[in-house]
Amino acid sequence: MERVPYTPPPFEPGHVWLCGAGPGDPGLLTLHAVNALGQADVVVYDALVDQAILDLARPEAALEFAGKRGGKPSPKQADITFRLIQLARQGLRVLRLKGGDPFVFGRGSEEALGLVAAGIPFRIVPGVTAGIGGLAYAGIPVTHRDTNHAVTFITGHDATGDMTGGMDWDALAKGAPVLVFYMAMKHLAGITERLMAGGRPAGEPVAIVSNAATPNQKVLETTLARAVTDAATAGMAPPCIVVVGPVVRLRGGLDWLGALNDGRVLESDPMGLDWSRHAG
Repeated sequence: MERVPYTPPPFEPGHVWLCGAGPGDPGLLTLHAVNALGQADVVVYDALVDQAILDLARPEAALEFAGKRGGKPSPKQADITFRLIQLARQGLRVLRLKGGDPFVFGRGSEEALGLVAAGIPFRIVPGVTAGIGGLAYAGIPVTHRDTNHAVTFITGHDATGDMTGGMDWDALAKGAPVLVFYMAMKHLAGITERLMAGGRPAGEPVAIVSNAATPNQKVLETTLARAVTDAATAGMAPPCIVVVGPVVRLRGGLDWLGALNDGRVLESDPMGLDWSRHAG
């Protein structure tokens, strides 16, 4: 690869970089993220950070796991933030590496505010969030001008692990044509029931993408009414992104990764769109 005309910023001792690692594929790392991995003294990483990304850290860097997985023993958020502060106060260059983007359901803002309170200097390095990049690897765009001009991103559970409280499900169901749920598998039954009760059609297309943008990626296309049953039958397990809406149908023409892997011919017009009006 030719040398990139890029001057990386220095990673100063005693600083913390809150960095997004993207949805899985190391190729989706930003240049700032690669630079940080090459300079950090310690990498405090989440459960969803792929080993191939950790392998890019300099050999002398210490790796500390600080992952959270639903239903399993996990470090408390306050303890993770305190550890970042503790390491920075030792004069180390601390890389906090988070799957996806640190500010999209990643609790990066909580950690950053903790650093502010402790007087620790930091940098935010955005990453490719799974609700966009992960779906793109499944051949599903979150917007298309013939289907939707809005998209809503929703977390499938709150800080307690319960179904997100205070949500106006009727408004959500009637809102954006495309809904993208993070961390939704535990409460998939409740989510689909509330969406249908709010007016979403039982036959509306749904896609569930497991382990997006990794070699273990698995995609299930189903409907709101059948999502729970089909997910169980297919053995879909977290981490998953769930997308609801007409963009799911575009996968027939946009599953580029599947086409590359098995030579499948893509559908040129999976939704029967009138392409003549786009001519010229």
